[in-house]
Amino acid sequence: MSTGPEMKELFSPRTRAETWRSLWLWLAEGEQELGLPISDKAITQMHQTRTMTDHDFEIAAAEEKRRRHDVMAHVHAYGQAAPEAAGIIHWGATSCYVTDNADLIFLRNGLDILLPKLAAVIQKLSDFAQTYKDLPCLGYTHGQPAQLVTVGKRACLWIQDLLMDLRNIERARSDLRFRGVKGTVGTQASFLQVFKGDHAKVEQLDEIVTKKAGFDSAFTITSQTYSRKLDVDVGHALASFGATCQRIGGDIRHLATFKEIEEPFETEQIGSSAMAYKRNPMRSERMCSLGRQLGNLAHNPPQTYAAQWLERSLDDSAVRRSTLPEMFLTADALLLLLNNICSGLVIYPAVIQRRINEELPFMATENLIMAIVDKGYSRQDAHERIRVLSHEAAEQVKLHGKDNDLIERVKEDPFFEPILDMVPELLDSRTFVGRAPQQIEKFTAADGEVQIAVDKYKVLKAFKDLVSGQGAGPTV
Repeated sequence: MSTGPEMKELFSPRTRAETWRSLWLWLAEGEQELGLPISDKAITQMHQTRTMTDHDFEIAAAEEKRRRHDVMAHVHAYGQAAPEAAGIIHWGATSCYVTDNADLIFLRNGLDILLPKLAAVIQKLSDFAQTYKDLPCLGYTHGQPAQLVTVGKRACLWIQDLLMDLRNIERARSDLRFRGVKGTVGTQASFLQVFKGDHAKVEQLDEIVTKKAGFDSAFTITSQTYSRKLDVDVGHALASFGATCQRIGGDIRHLATFKEIEEPFETEQIGSSAMAYKRNPMRSERMCSLGRQLGNLAHNPPQTYAAQWLERSLDDSAVRRSTLPEMFLTADALLLLLNNICSGLVIYPAVIQRRINEELPFMATENLIMAIVDKGYSRQDAHERIRVLSHEAAEQVKLHGKDNDLIERVKEDPFFEPILDMVPELLDSRTFVGRAPQQIEKFTAADGEVQIAVDKYKVLKAFKDLVSGQGAGPTV
């Protein structure tokens, strides 16, 4: 599974440990600012040793082996690195001060990594839709040929769903708040004791640390942890995106079987170890597989939330430590795949037109009936002639494997002689797509909903890199 370096770094052991140290530093700075006896030298040492060295990790590992407590192991490791601060690190806090607040930072930063990438994919598909807004193709309902759409219109179906994902993820991002300094069961009792009953200073400390962590606000009400309901909401947003990826990948795979469209295929790429001619849609297949995996991962947060007891039980810990990073890494991998596919979709207009030609005669029968009626002939007589000729043509196709010759039969039937000169116009596939081109123009216009949704991301480097092709990551 290929994932972007920034997401790998975000969920690395180093980032976790250094975020914990940042949280302890922010706590100490806030406590010093509010009058607690913490020296400037202690703060300086904490600043200087906030970055974890390999030796720090060795010390933390030894401490955890000794103490069987990961947070306290890092408290002691930090204290050894910053001895002037050893006695005040974690003052008034509980383990969830660092673990939960760090997780909230990771959720926020992870969503911030995903959002511009998703917006860039939407932009690329929007450009694709505009390019092929007028190219008719067969639409399908029930897996069977239906009326015509356009290649661009079908891409807009994908965009519409991705826009819903963008909004869902934005909402999950905006709903995030900091846990802050809440103590062992969320009552802030330990900090009230530290500040000798001064409620105002406890609230100020909460606000100071929240601001240092880059959050606009913190939850007023928590237990020992922030509500695991937040993990549920984030997971649902990501799982919904995973379902969209499965849908898009499935459409591309179906169209590839018709040879109407292909995902990018490298010059020396091998489709099969045995069948040298094959061009398997392996990117789309992988996208469907990872989309399914993302949906499966999202089952864990609601079950974990539902299983929590009262103010907290620790059966949430192990599953969250694996599930949350895996959800974000999988979503990031899906965006890399989707970007790669959308950057090089190959369309085969000749194949698309041939497939239209196989079905269009039947679709055009209503047009033929209306045209002959307009010449003064009976609608019922015209309907009967078309019915008979259609069954004859279908017999040739189904029983004898021949081409659909319905139009030739119409041309040879004296009944339709008054409209023979109109037949080419009545069979023009562009007249069967309704308002698809106009819908696409409205949808993707500068003031349309696509651009309104992605506009705020255009200033971000991640968006610019993906749209320009510089940040697509490795070939997948």
